[in-house]
Amino acid sequence: MSDAPQQPAISRAFVLAAGLGKRMRPITATVPKPLVEVAGKALIDHALDRAAEGGIREAVVNIHWLADQMEGHLGRRTEAPSITISDERDALLETGGGVKKALAHFGEEPFVIFNSDSFWLEGPRPNLSRLIETWDPDAMDILLLVAPTATSLGYEGAGDFFMDPDSRLSWRGEREVAPFIYAGVAIVKPELFADTPDGSFSLTLLFGRAIERQRLYGLRLDGQWLHVGTPEAIAAAEARVKESATAP
Repeated sequence: MSDAPQQPAISRAFVLAAGLGKRMRPITATVPKPLVEVAGKALIDHALDRAAEGGIREAVVNIHWLADQMEGHLGRRTEAPSITISDERDALLETGGGVKKALAHFGEEPFVIFNSDSFWLEGPRPNLSRLIETWDPDAMDILLLVAPTATSLGYEGAGDFFMDPDSRLSWRGEREVAPFIYAGVAIVKPELFADTPDGSFSLTLLFGRAIERQRLYGLRLDGQWLHVGTPEAIAAAEARVKESATAP
């Protein structure tokens, strides 16, 4: 082991909560998707509670669709982390543009990005803590939490990534089926946003650039990822949560 000083723990996060939640309609006609409840708790509270458990002290949350509801709900939270609202009422900026708008809150330190509907059953150790411990800024530009497509509940797609023996990620090809899907949690460096479009763009732009530099890495989720993308998926996720709670 070297005597080099340890990297400071990552303590800030951005939570993506501004989307329209179209696949969750008709529920999201009147309730923003992050406030949809699964197992007695709003999806965004699941995400923020996981963030707090992983040592996140400050979170920026973007809002757009049914923004007043989001702002009211977040304002009533008293638990960690402390929350700052990034208001996108005027224009929806997608995942990358939303983060870029709020970059001033993160300074020069790496931070975590959460999808507000990131939802999983933990394994023996919390996955966010594992992700932060795995982060190596010398080798990585971005580190993604990825879940096995085969064991993820409610997911029927072809996957997102292949992972090599060193945990580097690469995109699946157009007609390929990949073993891993992005589980909605990432660690990123703020400088990656320097040469990005103004306005709306997707984080996949940054993922692709990191792949080209061989600096996009993945950590396999320990537990089970639950894809809560449709109204039907809520009942399946709740059943799985109940089952896990009663398992010996």
